[in-house]
Amino acid sequence: MQRVALVGAGYISRVHAEALQEVAGVRLAAVIDPDLAAAERLARGFAKGGAPRAFGSVAEALAADAFDRAHVLVPPDLHAKVAGELLAAGKPVLLEKPLATGSAECEGLMGASTAGGAALGVNQNFVYHPAFAALRQAVEARRLGKPRFVGCLYNVPLRQLISRQFSHWMFRRPLNILLEQAVHPLSQIAALAGPLGAVTAQAGPGREISPGVAFYPSAELSLQGERLPAQLRFAVGQEFPFWQVSVICDDGVAVADILGNRFFTYGRSRWLEAVDNAASGSRTGLSLMAESIGNLANYALSTAKLKRRTDPFFLSMKGSIAAFHAALDAGRAPECDAAFGAMLVGTCERTAEQAFRPLAAPVAQPAPAAEQPAPHPATPDVAVLGGTGFIGTALVRRLVTAGLNVSVMARNATNLPAIFANPHVTVHRGSISSQAAVEAAIGGAPIVVNLAHGGGGANFEAINAAMVGGAETVARACLARGLKRLVHVGSIASLYLGPDAGTVTDATPPDPQDAERADYARAKAIADRRLLEMAAQDKLPVVILRPGLVVGDGTSPFHSGLGFFNAEQHCIGWNDGRNPLPWVLVDDVASAIEGAMRAPGIEGRAFNIVGDVRMSAREYLDELGRALERPLRFHPQSPTWLWAEDMGKWVIKRATGRAVPAPSKRDFVSRGLRAGFDCSGAKQALGWQPEADRAAFIRRAIAIHAA
Repeated sequence: MQRVALVGAGYISRVHAEALQEVAGVRLAAVIDPDLAAAERLARGFAKGGAPRAFGSVAEALAADAFDRAHVLVPPDLHAKVAGELLAAGKPVLLEKPLATGSAECEGLMGASTAGGAALGVNQNFVYHPAFAALRQAVEARRLGKPRFVGCLYNVPLRQLISRQFSHWMFRRPLNILLEQAVHPLSQIAALAGPLGAVTAQAGPGREISPGVAFYPSAELSLQGERLPAQLRFAVGQEFPFWQVSVICDDGVAVADILGNRFFTYGRSRWLEAVDNAASGSRTGLSLMAESIGNLANYALSTAKLKRRTDPFFLSMKGSIAAFHAALDAGRAPECDAAFGAMLVGTCERTAEQAFRPLAAPVAQPAPAAEQPAPHPATPDVAVLGGTGFIGTALVRRLVTAGLNVSVMARNATNLPAIFANPHVTVHRGSISSQAAVEAAIGGAPIVVNLAHGGGGANFEAINAAMVGGAETVARACLARGLKRLVHVGSIASLYLGPDAGTVTDATPPDPQDAERADYARAKAIADRRLLEMAAQDKLPVVILRPGLVVGDGTSPFHSGLGFFNAEQHCIGWNDGRNPLPWVLVDDVASAIEGAMRAPGIEGRAFNIVGDVRMSAREYLDELGRALERPLRFHPQSPTWLWAEDMGKWVIKRATGRAVPAPSKRDFVSRGLRAGFDCSGAKQALGWQPEADRAAFIRRAIAIHAA
């Protein structure tokens, strides 16, 4: 039994650990991560057959002789360093894609593999995707005759792009998006067409995502494989998800729908053309229907724990991991070996060289003498925690315009908008879970604005620890330093907003029945209540702001306050969608925060920040559809029906042994936001004047997304 170590305890490590449980001849023996607590949590979750050991470094695990093989799951820019250390010790390595960040690093890794006598593979798991595997088998068996051409359409939404998480590694330079995403379809093309050589590439329009950093969301590639020519349409951040690989053969076309996990063919029958069109079309249609129904049945059986996990992503991961270890056991090189991974990296580099041209830099205009920024002083006027997000960016921009010096703390500090490079802004990297990081970011600022929610978690205990614990950490730091004011920005989610709530005012307390709410809303209510208690008992100078549904430039227009989106085109409403909703523009939220920083005598109070334009869900989606020129659909639902659906899912989960809390009808009713809002108190106390013109609101909240 081969002992396997996972190096890195992030999200993808859980998938590797679960897959290893189903691969014969191996077992998870060690988890390695500088965050030892994260390594220990992962190890405890996969203790079947003996608890894996947790280590804080590769060196410690090597010294303890704790494993025989390793999966390296660290960020790509650490691949060469971490894998190099393991290979030098003679340990076979499976690297998450991409193999490395450039050809030079790939060469170094291959040299280390040879010198250490240890195999090196790359986890190009989509080569083992079930639908693709079926296509490949059909092509290699010549079921449709000799293959002539490979085509791939990769039109896939990118969550990090939609949410503007530009600090992610894939956005740090134009090449990285190819190394992070394009290697998936390229690996499939190479598996069919052979090693890729000549490339002709042209990119779509690029844009600047932060000062000096370009991003190209699409490219067209013509590729020459060793066996077949190929083409790839690569696009990320697209509205309609579509990933299809096609092979044109002499006697038909084989197609793998990757996202739908369906394999089908186009062929010919023995009949004359008119009859053949009906016969062959029906055969293709029936094949699609059978595949789709089979996927649904597998999902239902897996959900009910009557069958092992069968989602295509997991099966592709398991297939890739099993193939790597099977090759090592047989004494041969893995199919997706270092040479395969290096070929893909080289293809990405050639593509970037041809397609990704530097964006034209705007001509700098000297600012008038009066507008020249002053050197940043050591002491900030205000500290904004969680200040690089949607609301934070708008707030920092407003504060700098007002001539204030701002200290900003955020989890990530790369690829930020231009305002964060302003001399009046200092950016600190940190989290509100760390007292030291909070104190460093506050410095000598007399005012703190807390926009950080603290992160999430797998259960309420983790969410509560992050959100409520983080809020308390900030509050204690403010008390210790005797600050003038803490502006805590929460959410109207902390309130009960069902139709029987009446008119909600600033005096309305957090939901007294928060235990019947979903985890996020419950934690928000507890945090608000705790801060108000600290204001009364400890004289914490806190002001709580609860923004409504915040919209504007810089976030997705598909707001969860409308309902939930199974796909962007279809919104499943929280109710019939006819009641006014508590919208507020992001710039108006920034204005309210600035008012809360300055207004006298408001310590210990809470204000609801809801604008004057309150379109219904149906009205909002109608306007958004017109702006985007898309056929958006609102599907009304009853809160009772939504709750009943979730109860059905809960029953199944409990019947299959999962300890999950029962859904609360109160929470579904509150999500419909039928309560009215009276924000006259906020307007008077903060001197706040939100946008009241409907046309202007539509222009700033909705039409801005049409570009």
